[in-house]
Amino acid sequence: MSETLMVSIYVFVLATFVGVEVISKVPPLLHTPLMSGSNAISGITLVGSLIAAGAGEGSVSVILGTIAVVFATINVVGGFLVTDRMLKMFKKSGGPRGTAS
Repeated sequence: MSETLMVSIYVFVLATFVGVEVISKVPPLLHTPLMSGSNAISGITLVGSLIAAGAGEGSVSVILGTIAVVFATINVVGGFLVTDRMLKMFKKSGGPRGTAS
């Protein structure tokens, strides 16, 4: 195996462990703001995967880029749906506004 591949695998495994530790320590109150931030990151991932899929460097690059586009799109759409649902929980429900009691 090449040295570049070994370093890439090492960084991936290390980032996975660090990510799990960081996310597991987040209190439930902060999940909605964290979800909004991750949606922005997923949007960047979506742009990068579109570039990778459209580069046409080889069939493996196109296949992996297409898979990345699908997963990033699912993540962005699902994140927005969950965030919207969470925000609806905080809206006041009741009668018409501006009525004097």
